[in-house]
Amino acid sequence: MESTKLLDAKGLACPMPVVKVKKEMDKMTAGEILEVHATDKGAKSDIPAWAKSSGNKIVKEDQEADVLKFWVEKA
Repeated sequence: MESTKLLDAKGLACPMPVVKVKKEMDKMTAGEILEVHATDKGAKSDIPAWAKSSGNKIVKEDQEADVLKFWVEKA
């Protein structure tokens, strides 16, 4: 999937992946997609929950080995 920007949040523990995602999304414009890579298991539920509560949208989720990948579209 095509993304506007990549955020490497690997190695960060909760709540830092969500904090970093929020900071990056604040800089983006509507329709842009942030690709997020995280290794914290909590990110599997935290990032989608944050996206829903903030009005943004998870357009794709994937996992390669222990890296969780999310594509978040800015609302």
